[in-house]
Amino acid sequence: MANNAAANELSDKLASQKLKEEDDQVVNPWTVTAKDGGKIDYDKLIDKFGCQRLDQTLIDRIHRLTGRTPHVFLRRGVFFAHRDLNDILDAYEKGEKFYLYTGRGPSSEALHLGHLVPFMFTKYLQDAFKVPLVIQLTDDEKCMWKNISVEESQRLARENAKDIIACGFDVTRTFIFSDFDYVGGEFYKNMVRIAKCVTYNKVVGIFGFSGEDHIGKISFPPVQAAPSFPNSFPHLFKDKKNLRCLIPCAIDQDPYFRMTRDVAPRLGHHKPALIESSFFPSLQGESGKMSASDPNSAIYVTDTGNIIKKKINKYAFSGGQDSIEKHRELGANLEVDIPFKYLCFFLDDDDELEEIRQKYGKGEMLTGEVKMKLTQVLTEMVERHRFARAAVTDEMVDAFMAVRPLPNMFD
Repeated sequence: MANNAAANELSDKLASQKLKEEDDQVVNPWTVTAKDGGKIDYDKLIDKFGCQRLDQTLIDRIHRLTGRTPHVFLRRGVFFAHRDLNDILDAYEKGEKFYLYTGRGPSSEALHLGHLVPFMFTKYLQDAFKVPLVIQLTDDEKCMWKNISVEESQRLARENAKDIIACGFDVTRTFIFSDFDYVGGEFYKNMVRIAKCVTYNKVVGIFGFSGEDHIGKISFPPVQAAPSFPNSFPHLFKDKKNLRCLIPCAIDQDPYFRMTRDVAPRLGHHKPALIESSFFPSLQGESGKMSASDPNSAIYVTDTGNIIKKKINKYAFSGGQDSIEKHRELGANLEVDIPFKYLCFFLDDDDELEEIRQKYGKGEMLTGEVKMKLTQVLTEMVERHRFARAAVTDEMVDAFMAVRPLPNMFD
């Protein structure tokens, strides 16, 4: 264990240095791009960030410890990297509990499917391990980065909270908070402690801030770091100051938590563990992630069945061939085919997906058939979500965001 800790410490420190090197892809909390519109190289990203590949041994261990079939995002490698997940599982196996922390930056009225991915997975983790969850709505961050007013950021946070609640979280184990509403007290004390441990040069090295960035951006990282420490939530965890934290997130959020992990031992806390996902690609291709700023790149939870069908048929990049004859001969290129990649995210039946993989890859199935299947899967999923969201009242939002003990936290 000592050797592993030393190796993790070294990888965390080296990662910031590697980020300064010129690269053919840019991945940070605000920008995800690959050179010349190419694909994100996740192996290179793992090496650059210093995290670990999530292998089958860990997936099997989660299955054994929880007694639940691993989530489709685990089985299909959507969540593909981690930091210290083995330590979380070691502690859990000894009877120690942990808590989950994830978040959302409310920059749009409605969520798209890429936004749903971490919440769908976090819901699985909460149910499987029966642990509490804190969800941070970084309305302050979006106010600073997106140039929207404080009031609009707060409004979007509540609207996004309704979509998050509609994913089915347990109100007796879940606390959702807005930074504008919650930051203060013990949370703010942790922010200050974290800020004192991080130099200006280090935060510039990690996040790439420039002299043109306003000071609000430079001061924000401790806000996202503070929920990693249990004493930021005294109403939830009281004297459980040694509680471990597991953070499900997309890998572009890794810089925040590399910084946090470097600071944690100096403040007497466990380093937060992470389980990290790849990006949900845009309809047009895999050069980046689905973007809320381009409505034609994304499927929204507010889209109707007809809109979903039109978007998939018109914009979803196909790996099929130019003609039916050529397609029958060569088959589809599944490495670039977006309809098939979306099915890998959301078609739960492994056998059916494998059948599509074989037939489409051999040219026995046409692009139109795959798009039709995807339209059916996404329409059903979005309609279920829309029905669940319609049932979320303002009173329910208030209940999830109330500063109160969680009655079923570890039961």
